[in-house]
Amino acid sequence: NVENLGEIELPETIFNVKIKPHLIWEVIKMYMANNRQGTHSAKNRSEVKGSRRKIWAQKHTGRARHGDRYAPIFVGGGQAHAVKPRDYSYSIPKKAIRLSLKMALSDRAKENRIIIFENFDLKEIKTKKIYEMLKKLNLENKKLLFVPSDYNKNLYLSVRNIEKTNIKPAMEFNTLDVVDSEYVLLEKASIEKLIQRLGG
Repeated sequence: NVENLGEIELPETIFNVKIKPHLIWEVIKMYMANNRQGTHSAKNRSEVKGSRRKIWAQKHTGRARHGDRYAPIFVGGGQAHAVKPRDYSYSIPKKAIRLSLKMALSDRAKENRIIIFENFDLKEIKTKKIYEMLKKLNLENKKLLFVPSDYNKNLYLSVRNIEKTNIKPAMEFNTLDVVDSEYVLLEKASIEKLIQRLGG
């Protein structure tokens, strides 16, 4: 029964907290840094393969003095301060992460961009059914975040083919997922899960 419930009272400790944009930004920056692969690598002067012979005499040529041809100023030379693989990930306090998620949800609630459904039970995998429901709510071509209470295989397989949609269970979605979506579509049971997860 994928039907929305009209108006429903949401816990204020999660959906009506004071919004601090800087904290949301800090948490999003952390998630984006943690998603970086950090596999970039370039060769420095000592790693470029080739002869180390001095290309011409130090003096009496009228030219600028040089050593081998693999200095950074030459084409094909090594890179100055070459980038090497590194881990960009870092963490910030869990309390701040939880608070930022409450703030992001509060922002969507303030804009009336949270839609609650009785449940997301689908007897079969049916993208068409989901798309028609979104069309009825004027949500087609919007960036959407579906938040079922638990992993829902039929919903996941029905939604994944629809452009601009994301689906994450209530215990897994984060601040970046909310900020990156225009509307958050919650299952009623997801609210209880959020209370367990975030308090309130």
